[in-house]
Amino acid sequence: MTEWKTRTKLIHAGARRSQYGEMSEAIFLTQGFVYDSAEQAEARFIETGPDEFIYARYGNPTVRMFEERMAAIEGTEDAFATASGMAAVNGALTAMLKAGDHVVAARALFGSCLYVLEILGRFGVEVTLVDGTDLDQWRAAVRAGTKAVFLESVSNPTLEVIDVRSVAEIAHAVGATVIVDNVFATPTYSKAVALGADVVVYSATKHIDGSGRCLGGIVCASKHYIRKVLEPYLKHTGAALSPFNAWVMLKGLETLDLRVRQQADSALQIARALKGHEKLARVVFPGLKDHAQHAIAMEQMGSGGTVVTLEVRDGQAGAFRFLNALEIVLISNNLGDAKSIITHPATTTHQRLPAEQKALLGITPGLVRLSVGLEDPEDLIGDLTRALGAV
Repeated sequence: MTEWKTRTKLIHAGARRSQYGEMSEAIFLTQGFVYDSAEQAEARFIETGPDEFIYARYGNPTVRMFEERMAAIEGTEDAFATASGMAAVNGALTAMLKAGDHVVAARALFGSCLYVLEILGRFGVEVTLVDGTDLDQWRAAVRAGTKAVFLESVSNPTLEVIDVRSVAEIAHAVGATVIVDNVFATPTYSKAVALGADVVVYSATKHIDGSGRCLGGIVCASKHYIRKVLEPYLKHTGAALSPFNAWVMLKGLETLDLRVRQQADSALQIARALKGHEKLARVVFPGLKDHAQHAIAMEQMGSGGTVVTLEVRDGQAGAFRFLNALEIVLISNNLGDAKSIITHPATTTHQRLPAEQKALLGITPGLVRLSVGLEDPEDLIGDLTRALGAV
């Protein structure tokens, strides 16, 4: 299996079949498991084998298929699935940290990720935020004893691209663990492990599901990190992925590569078509050559991704008129869906941030985040262009 191409792994990796030889992976919709004897139960609580389970909060056959498939395509030894992307982020950080530890994180993060760091700070973890694109700031902030660094490989929603390889080298020089939220890169374009990431986190709710159906998350890392650091925390705090949701994610993985490549191609077409539009102050897309980190994006992903950020003139009023005039693109706060989705971060995903922090991150009143779906790109360009006429 290690020699298979990614698209083959997305369909076959981690597959398990029951005695019935089913073609599609089975949903083992059970929270408990039966033992042949008391001795077997005792032995299983000491150590479980690859096809032995105790309780769905600890593991489940359908969930395990999803974990093994994700580890195979991400290039890690193991993985642990969670109930949501934020459960994965929270688990990846909290499981390894204690009061007195030091974490350095990029300041441009999803609002809920910033909140998790805020909670860690309340419990005595020292958190230093830096401009993720400035390597000198990483060098100045990381010190002997820094336990972890945390970043989004592509930031939400301003699409800054962080030089993962260089940050990893800085972190590893002091023995820090590198945790990368890789949602915008997607498993299709991910090179995070090869670039030096120790732990890779995904919200499976996004591109992995790909159709807006289920919540889910996954943490991919070494077997030691997953089983000795992360698993004890997650199995006791209850962030377990449901078997049904795991099955949906398995089905999503089968078409992930095809979907994401089409979405990324459409996103590039849209960014090129809208660049220079009189109603837009700027078009931000890593696939455009004028993006500040275009070269890094091409090296790390080979693509600009599936999300385009637009800054509409006339601030929030202009942005709202633009959103309300759209016919095909839907207003929602998810991304990575087969349907194109647009949101206004300043009043939704990042609304709780103080005005000065939004300004520092570049989340202006006119900024909107467009997640490009699978519709015909010409139809999307037409819809977006018509809606800009309302600004």
